[in-house]
Amino acid sequence: MTVRTIVHTSEYHDSVSLMLVARELVKLPGVEDAAVVMATEANKGLLKTSGLLSAEAEAATPNDLVIAIKGEGELEAALAEAEQLLAKKASAEESSQYRPKTLRSAVRSFPDANVCVVSVAGRYAADEAWEALRRGLHVLLFSDNVSLEDEIDLKRYASDNGLLLMGPGAGTTILNGVALGFANVVPDGPVGIVSAAGTGLQEVSTLLAKHGIGLTQGIGVGGRDLKEEVGGLMMLSALRALQADPATKVIVLISKPPAESVSQKVFKQVGQSQKPTVVCFMGSVPDLSGLKNAVAATTLQEAALLAAGRTGAELPDLDKALDSEVAALRKLAAELRQDLTDGQRYLRGLYSGGTLCYETQVVLRQISEQEVLSNAPLEAGSQLPDSNHSQGHSMIDLGEEEFTVGRPHPMIDNDLRIRRLLQEAADPEVAAILLDVVIGYGAHDDPASELGPAVRNAKRIAADAGRSLPVLASITGTEQDPQGLSRTRQALEAAEVLIFDSNATVARLAALLVTDGSQESR
Repeated sequence: MTVRTIVHTSEYHDSVSLMLVARELVKLPGVEDAAVVMATEANKGLLKTSGLLSAEAEAATPNDLVIAIKGEGELEAALAEAEQLLAKKASAEESSQYRPKTLRSAVRSFPDANVCVVSVAGRYAADEAWEALRRGLHVLLFSDNVSLEDEIDLKRYASDNGLLLMGPGAGTTILNGVALGFANVVPDGPVGIVSAAGTGLQEVSTLLAKHGIGLTQGIGVGGRDLKEEVGGLMMLSALRALQADPATKVIVLISKPPAESVSQKVFKQVGQSQKPTVVCFMGSVPDLSGLKNAVAATTLQEAALLAAGRTGAELPDLDKALDSEVAALRKLAAELRQDLTDGQRYLRGLYSGGTLCYETQVVLRQISEQEVLSNAPLEAGSQLPDSNHSQGHSMIDLGEEEFTVGRPHPMIDNDLRIRRLLQEAADPEVAAILLDVVIGYGAHDDPASELGPAVRNAKRIAADAGRSLPVLASITGTEQDPQGLSRTRQALEAAEVLIFDSNATVARLAALLVTDGSQESR
């Protein structure tokens, strides 16, 4: 087997274009595998794991583009085709229909617009956000790799001028029914969400939609907003806006545990309104005893159920519903455990949604005392040493910046997750693989069409080694999403994926599978 590489120094292409070129290359005769990526350290690690890392690629810098092809023969024709495909992509982008080249011309073309979405390379994002704010526009800063200092300055300016600076890395927002970034088709309704977690907003909004309950607004503020340095500036601004909005009857706040000083600011603002407020600061249970209108949720599933109940929807008692769920999961876990070998002890989670990866770790810690490692851990002491190689119980956030520089987000591109799925399936110590499947706007147009066959291959790898391999998943989405919730579910179930209604449910089952089930499960 031959590996051939081309390195283009200081050359940048849109990551989606690179993904499409790589997909075309693997279809060529004699090509077994191919990658077209920026030469970041994480991407080099992936190339090495796939047997695609050459000396030329190893020497490349993060600003360089690497084309790597593995197959039979000389592969000269495949390399030439790669060059032609990249040229065609660049030409197509340049010759597409007219689009404003600058923010200034965009504002002239759309004078009534009041929101600007910034999605450019991180080193340019802050400058574009500044220009938008100074033109009086709210900003959804989709870009990541923006410095903390820039974020603080941008948010202070926005807060002082009555504007929202959502982000950086704000992947999900729904404003007046318009979905921005990765978001889902949800109904209008009485619930307003402010979230420092994009897939957290998606999970709660879609779980509400399954109960027929919709949103007024879903405002993403970026994952660092509740750090002490930033001070929760945008969560506070968005919270005040929802408290003043007569259409919003119930408010949900979502974040990883904030800095204590920021929590107190948020709780003080919550107390300025009588509107029922659900606080889901995953990984912590805040003391809300002084707030008659507020209640704490430990998972996104609980947050959705608590918010739904406060809209007046008729739902079963929350504690009884969760106890019933756990009883059913304990029985299922015992059944699945019977098919495992003695050596199958560990859980491996492969997540496209960082919040769902985090929530899984929270649930696992609630049920089991076993250590769980991650590239995005609850505590620094649980950092996975090498993100490209799991060990023990490992929950991997494939949407972390280390994996997304120079390649599309895993909600768009399944390639990285499929490679890791097959890698984990070959490990004789793996007891189960956990997946999140996020559909909706911005996501892959049919993730099940790629994940389903990959799961079949993974199960075949395990079966050939005499092992069973449960694959557990939840789907964050609605029937109205372009991919369709039911269609996606049916396709994955046909591949023998066990599908559950929420990510928290998947995590509970997984935890019970690798424990004796005797510990407290909530």
